[in-house]
Amino acid sequence: MQTQDYQALDRQHHLHPFTDFKSLGEEGSRIITHADGVYIHDSQGNRILDGMAGLWCVNLGYGRQELVEAATEQMQQLPYYNNFFKTTHPPAVKLAAKLSELAPEHINHVFFTGSGSEANDTVLRMVRRYWAIKGKPEKQWIISRENGYHGSTVAGMSLGGMAPMHDQGGPCVPGITHICQPYWFGEGRDMSQEAFGKQCAQALEERILALGEDNVAAFIAEPVQGAGGAIIPPDSYWPAVKEVLAKYDILLIADEVICGFGRLGEWFGSTHYGLTPDLMPIAKGLSSGYLPIGAVLVGDRVTDTLIEDGGEFFHGFTYSGHPVCAAVALKNLELMEREQVVDNVRNDLGPYLAKRWQELAEHPLVGEARSLGLIGALELVADKMTGVRFDKSLSVGNLCRDLCFENGLVMRSVGDTMVMSPPLVITRTEIDELVSKAHLALDKTAEKLAITHPMESA
Repeated sequence: MQTQDYQALDRQHHLHPFTDFKSLGEEGSRIITHADGVYIHDSQGNRILDGMAGLWCVNLGYGRQELVEAATEQMQQLPYYNNFFKTTHPPAVKLAAKLSELAPEHINHVFFTGSGSEANDTVLRMVRRYWAIKGKPEKQWIISRENGYHGSTVAGMSLGGMAPMHDQGGPCVPGITHICQPYWFGEGRDMSQEAFGKQCAQALEERILALGEDNVAAFIAEPVQGAGGAIIPPDSYWPAVKEVLAKYDILLIADEVICGFGRLGEWFGSTHYGLTPDLMPIAKGLSSGYLPIGAVLVGDRVTDTLIEDGGEFFHGFTYSGHPVCAAVALKNLELMEREQVVDNVRNDLGPYLAKRWQELAEHPLVGEARSLGLIGALELVADKMTGVRFDKSLSVGNLCRDLCFENGLVMRSVGDTMVMSPPLVITRTEIDELVSKAHLALDKTAEKLAITHPMESA
């Protein structure tokens, strides 16, 4: 089949996620046919550096035969069985033990799901069940953040703070409220980063007091906001949040779906920030995206109550702990340890990317270049001095994203913020290529907007 044949079938039968169906049908999908290392290839022969690791998930890169072999071996032995009815299987048992070993020491139990969205559905159920068992069923409220992302199921969408999803989602799950995000460039540049981080933490305390401490169950947040725009909080933020949570009887949920498994240079983002969460939703990098699997890592405080006093927990999924997915995840973690992937991100690749990424801050279109580990963002602005944005009608972020693709690089646009999150096995040479292609896309975006001076706005 030719490209146009695939596009025609796609247009006729396939509804894509997070897509304007009509617009895509008119434009035609890009057909990705194969991949290797940090590169994807399309049906027209283009080789493209995947600066998004698929969807924040292909941590070990493409074409890892060891993962294919792990899936093949498990499918030949036991392709499927569930974990209901007092049964389990070796891959699920071994993976639960391995995850408990990698997690912070106060976390020793795992509840498997099929995705990060399902993991956050599970978190919602588990938190409210925990407080009911504790004799405090009134503790229902979960505090989240504006522009946070916790999945696109009804519960995940409700926990997240993305207004467009809420607008289309009908009534959200009740008992969830949202506070300001620690987005200094977008919302706090009239004060120091330190002061802004503390102010955002203060907003958490103010909401707790407004709702009543006895009514608040948990605070959920990503260590670094991924889909919201690679928002790295000020250094003052998490220490101040920890102080607030320590004052009240409230659970901490650290959504590690993106940050987990090496993205920030530690096994978990919580480790980087010194957090001790009660629950940690995980997915994506757990299997490097080779097969769908998610989980919730559950702290001893919660599991002790659920196990000793909870009786049957009426929750689960057909594919919870799927044996083939679990076997691939196990092999993925084994390879990451053997190849010292997390150490390399922390000690070599992350610092090198940070140095090269900062060079892009000099570009006339860039108001800020930020990164941590192997996640980063570029803020596109019309005026570098003031940080004034382009008119939304120009869709500058989407323009830059499309120009990235045309010039051999995948980056994602979140409004007028360009984000990147490459495979953790990227090399220094490939980082150089990523930065060079990002710079080229910025130049071409500026040309399209007819910008000739950094002080001029389109």
